[in-house]
This record gives sequence, structure tokens and C-alpha cells, in this order.
Amino acid sequence: MLEVKDLRVSYGQSEVIHGIDFVTAKDETLAIMGRNGMGKTTLFKSLIGILPGSSGSIVLDGREVGNLPSHERVAAGLAYVPQGRMIFPNLTVMENIESGLETLKTSKVPDEIFDLFPVLREMRKRKGGNLSGGQQQQLAIARALVSEPKVLLLDEPTEGIQPSIIKDIAHTLNEIRRMKKIAIVVSEQVLSFTMAIADRLAVIEKGKIIHEEEGKSANQEKIASYLAV
Repeated sequence: MLEVKDLRVSYGQSEVIHGIDFVTAKDETLAIMGRNGMGKTTLFKSLIGILPGSSGSIVLDGREVGNLPSHERVAAGLAYVPQGRMIFPNLTVMENIESGLETLKTSKVPDEIFDLFPVLREMRKRKGGNLSGGQQQQLAIARALVSEPKVLLLDEPTEGIQPSIIKDIAHTLNEIRRMKKIAIVVSEQVLSFTMAIADRLAVIEKGKIIHEEEGKSANQEKIASYLAV
């Protein structure tokens, strides 16, 4: 569903993503793990088109999208939940979700969104800025999902969220994949969260993928050693 080959990304003359390759199948969750500053957010910004890649290819469901602007990548089936969530604080919950419909011909939010996120149904008239961090994260995921993506990108979804809500988000992501049969690519540092959702884990360090293994049989001690400061 998503195939990334030899992706390189630079800030000016400085290359920070050094020829990354990975493939994500339909109905699969891939977790890209790494410490702060190792290139996770830069990689995700490049996948969605906020940062241009200097070389390489990004193929979504058989179509090269690496040369498209961000909104066309979304229309092609790539959705992005950024680090820090980036919801619209002065819009209501409903207005935030509806903003994700811009690439579609409909203006109606599907009922299944509120089935996945019941708290958003209760708070649909409340301003986004008045939600807790966990509720804002659910809102950001809901906004991305209404675009009917083939691949959902989530950058550090557990950042600043209390442990009980992290478990809820893990459960919801597994439910989303089961219901929608989409690929999910998540960047993360919390190993327990990753183990709850990921079919495969990859470790990024200094802009390169240095380790990869299956989620169910992952050597958690080894993964944790890569994440240790």
C-alpha cells in the first residue's frame, strides 16, 4: 500500500534522511521508533509533502506521489496526524472534523467516526481548544480518517497524553485497522504502546533505518536499548 525507496531529505545543504526504504502492506501497522532528533518527524513531513524529498520515491497504492503537493497526496489516500495534533482551537469539534472532508465530495461526517470516538459525539459543539490532550489526539485522528485514507500517518500520537488514554488510543487504532482495512504508519517512543498496535517495528537513528523486526516476536530489550538516551 505504501512503498518508500531511497528517500533522502535535506535542510539546505545538510541531508537528514539518508536513503530510507520501507514497505507497508494493506491492513498492517508499522511503527517507526527512535529517540528525539533521529529523523522521525522529518520523515513524516516528507511523506505528506510538507518537506520536499531531494531524491527517492513514495508510491501509494501503485501511484508515485512524491512529486505531488500535500493536498493531492491527501486526495490520493494519504492522511497525516502531526506531532502536537495541530487541531483548530477556535473551531468546534464538529468543525474540526469537517475540515478533513475537503478532498471529498461529501460534507457529511460518517456515523462510524463517532462510533470510534464516542467522546467526540458528546463534545461535538465544544471548541477544540477546550479539550484535554487525549481528546485532542482523538479529534486529530478523526479529522484524518474522514478523508477516507488508504494510509494513516501518525507522528508521536502518545506525546503528552496520560497512560490510561494511551491504552484507549491503542485500542482505537487497532479497531480502525480492523474496520477500515488501511495501513497505519506511526512514529513513537513508548514501547508498550507500540507493542499493542504494531505488526512490524523499525528503528530510525540519525536518519537511517538501522533495525527492523516483527512486532509479535520483537526483542523488547533490544528495541529499548535503541531508545535509551
